[in-house]
Amino acid sequence: MRVLIVEDEIRISEGIEKLLHKIDSEYEIVGVAADGLEGLNMCRQLRPDLIITDVQMPKMDGLKMLEAVYDEGIMSKAIVISAYSEFEYARGAMKLGVTEYLLKPVNLSEFTNALEHIKLRIMEDNRRKPDKVGTLDQIMREIIGGRLQVDEDTKSYMFNNHNVPAEQQFVLIVAYMGDQYGSDAATGKSSLSHSLSLYEGIGYCTLDIEYLRSVISIVYNCRDTSDFERWVQYQLLNSFTDNAAIGFTVVDSLTQIKSGLDRLLPYMDWNLSFEDSVLISYPKITQVQTSMCVYPQELEAKMKSAICASDHDRERELLGRFLDYFRDGKVYDPHEIKESYVRFIWAVIETAKGIGNRGAAGISQQKLLERIMNARIRRELADVCDMIADTLEQKEEGTGSDNLTVRRAKSMISEFYHTGITLDEIASRLDITPEYLGTLFHKETGVTFSTYIKNFRIQKAKELLIGTSLKLYEIADRVGYSDPKYFSKVFRDTTGQLPADYRKAFK
Repeated sequence: MRVLIVEDEIRISEGIEKLLHKIDSEYEIVGVAADGLEGLNMCRQLRPDLIITDVQMPKMDGLKMLEAVYDEGIMSKAIVISAYSEFEYARGAMKLGVTEYLLKPVNLSEFTNALEHIKLRIMEDNRRKPDKVGTLDQIMREIIGGRLQVDEDTKSYMFNNHNVPAEQQFVLIVAYMGDQYGSDAATGKSSLSHSLSLYEGIGYCTLDIEYLRSVISIVYNCRDTSDFERWVQYQLLNSFTDNAAIGFTVVDSLTQIKSGLDRLLPYMDWNLSFEDSVLISYPKITQVQTSMCVYPQELEAKMKSAICASDHDRERELLGRFLDYFRDGKVYDPHEIKESYVRFIWAVIETAKGIGNRGAAGISQQKLLERIMNARIRRELADVCDMIADTLEQKEEGTGSDNLTVRRAKSMISEFYHTGITLDEIASRLDITPEYLGTLFHKETGVTFSTYIKNFRIQKAKELLIGTSLKLYEIADRVGYSDPKYFSKVFRDTTGQLPADYRKAFK
């Protein structure tokens, strides 16, 4: 993807460049402009795939630049980055062509998702793109993609050539397939079309939309949308397995198809909230009453113990129980379910890292976060748990019989560091002398036992200082120090900063 950056602040433009290279080394930055006028001239010369632009800039602001770009027929995608005070103005002022809006400061996860979305949109634009829009499928695909403005000529063409009046109710049915889209899209499209053919009197076209990982049907000439919704609920859902989420909404005209789809899609993850597959019908889904989602703290504690004991069968059992935890007959907010997954998986990864698991150390937690937060069907969350289970079964660092003893000692430190566990206690549990364990530990790790456990506790303290709002005495207690003043002294001796200064600098 060829990218042009238009930003008058050098620090921000350099930061965007670094982020782009970090996210994908194949992104090509073809130019950097310091104002909108320079950016417009570069667009004319370079024809980038993507323009990343600020709003407020000298000579010509980002919005006017993009308006000029689109008026000249340059169909680059665009990411508009704006301050909060400019955000609604930016969203309301833009014409067709702007793909994403991001608030300052730019969030890495949102920026990554925006780039991935644009990349898929570009692929979709290039896929089977007709020389001249003519068929019903082509027109609907262009409307959904935001590439065709529904004007009076379009409405007339639709009626005269396809017998589709623009001023009628259209039903949108979305079958989201997630990661299985590549292998299941053709089957899903065929199944959806076959099911709709059984309902008399309607017309429809069914499209496979890769960047949404979904199959979408646009239904028209439907006399009774309420009766049709009931039919979809009880008949069409049977055509799909649990590996898809089905959405449903009604719009009042051809011009509202894209906006109706944009309203429905964010609610598709409500499929996670129900035990069985249900129809996600908008706006009905907005009225669903939910129960309070209580995080399974006890399961997390048992999972940590299983990891420290390298009991892989127990790990898989507990991951399975975690998957079933949210299927107890109650309805939970999908965002709370996802947040519980993030918290649980994070605890698993950090515990595994603490005992030297190679696979856990190699996991990209940013990508894992995106997988969880973008999930819309249970299988996607189950796949994350399966991946974690496979990772945990990878051997820890080191080999040899002596290392086994040291690894067991590390496991105990990871599990009991907050209790103030000592070298003598661990040696007793391992049925060896403290002197032998201390010598072996130093030989294998290069540091003394006391230094290792001190560094381990300080690392956990850092995580709590940055990741929570706990008081200093609460953090000290959680990492095994009964005296907050002594904890502060150890923290300063280790890091060169007091805990409060560390939190202020890094949080």
